[in-house]
Amino acid sequence: MSEYLQIAGRQFRSRLVVGTGKYRTFREMQRCHEASGAEMVTVAVRRVNVTDRSRESLLDYIDTSRLFILPNTAGCYSADDAIRTAMLAREVGLSNWIKLEVIGDEKTLFPDNAGLLEATRALVKEGFVVLPYTNDDIVNARRLIDAGAAAVMPLAAPIGSGLGVQNQYNLRILREVITEVPLIVDAGVGTASDAAIAMELGADGVLMNTAIAAAEDAERMARAMKLAIEAGRLAYEAGRMPRKLYASASSPLEGVVSGARQGAGV
Repeated sequence: MSEYLQIAGRQFRSRLVVGTGKYRTFREMQRCHEASGAEMVTVAVRRVNVTDRSRESLLDYIDTSRLFILPNTAGCYSADDAIRTAMLAREVGLSNWIKLEVIGDEKTLFPDNAGLLEATRALVKEGFVVLPYTNDDIVNARRLIDAGAAAVMPLAAPIGSGLGVQNQYNLRILREVITEVPLIVDAGVGTASDAAIAMELGADGVLMNTAIAAAEDAERMARAMKLAIEAGRLAYEAGRMPRKLYASASSPLEGVVSGARQGAGV
């Protein structure tokens, strides 16, 4: 296994991707980015000032010498809207990479699978590196890969819910079947143990925002997430012990009793 997260030929030492929304201040966001050890941050194109750079923007607080900016199409409810937003991000010089979101339901923020697939095909043809946010559906994930997606990003739970991984079974299947592009768990992580579980299930990375930004001490949570990602990856690579229904002594007595009997002349 590679020690790096590799997407479209680019290597990242950190497997944690963080967001830029919901922080109390830009300075807090900046400190959390540093504490997380992340090398990629996602920015909602429609929620930041990308045209008038003379005004203050969260972009001013991102160290682009250390952090790779991944624009996203958050807030887009159609393929056409997402495509236009991605084009804008590239035109203003953010990136030709795009975290693609096409939302299908306003309450749950679940993705519109048909719109997502349409937008992926169109943007790949336009030369974008597309990382689509999707549900944990192997059929749709396969279609996105066939359309040229550079990674698939299934949700662990609804965006901003903090519920953690709700369907380990589906993520296990995705991990087993998807081998040609990275699998990055996106949305629903609430605390460090959620991130560790996602990594232990074999995810190549985890993207999160609210779990850090909404924590009581965001900077400490950012560091906790960094450690959780590292621990979860190590545990996955190490291979966990088999689960057993009954107890098994950690210090087996087999051979000890018979040896003692022989020494006693029994």
